Amino acid sequence: MPIDNEVYDRLGAGWWDEGNPLNMLHGSCTPGRMGFFREILDHRGVVGGRALDVGCGAGFIAEELAGAGFTVTGIDPSRVAIETARAHAGQHGLDIEYLVGAGEELPFADATFDLVFCCDVLEHVRDLDRVIAETARVLRPGGLYLFDTINRTWKSKVLAIKAMQEWRLTRIMDTAIHEWSMFIAPEELAATLDRYGMDVGEVVGLAPRASWLTILTALGETRRGRISYGELSRRLDFGRVTSLGLSYMGFAVRRP
Repeated sequence: MPIDNEVYDRLGAGWWDEGNPLNMLHGSCTPGRMGFFREILDHRGVVGGRALDVGCGAGFIAEELAGAGFTVTGIDPSRVAIETARAHAGQHGLDIEYLVGAGEELPFADATFDLVFCCDVLEHVRDLDRVIAETARVLRPGGLYLFDTINRTWKSKVLAIKAMQEWRLTRIMDTAIHEWSMFIAPEELAATLDRYGMDVGEVVGLAPRASWLTILTALGETRRGRISYGELSRRLDFGRVTSLGLSYMGFAVRRP
């Protein structure tokens, strides 16, 4: 089944609504990612600067960055998601610049940003090399690239493909949001980053920390409408794990 990236237009207006399937990316996913990324920023003494969120969706990560003192720009190909992000930031008094655009053609000058985020995006793009090349171009030498993506393993096929989008009793929506062949092994991503002048630092696992029974039960309860997608995310308890078998997050540094 081909990947359906148009779902972000169809559902993007309700991204911050816990009853929306896309809200599963918030719940425990945002704090799970940001907990690790804040450790990286603190360890490297990064306390502010210009930040770009590539594939920002409705602004989950962009708002976290703005709250941490960064001057933030978010870019996403979904106009609906960008409109939702602008509205939500405005309601909360956050000064974030949002633009409609794609990671393959970033509309910024070379070395514009001190920090680039790319979360839950790389497994959706058709031209990974182009996205990484553009990211490296707009990132200043010594700047940080923070990322996460899904590994191409049997674990990701079972959970992200079979359980979450194919099995009738557990799938979170009736469309394909992922394609297993587009998942990226850590060594493949590291090689691509290296080609475009970025050296990988620490890489750690990102996955639900709940038991398999809890995961399947929560997916089933969500499918039957008993709990919200936001609650599903919290029950799965996404966060840092030792195994890279499902998905992983990490950072790279732009070489001079």
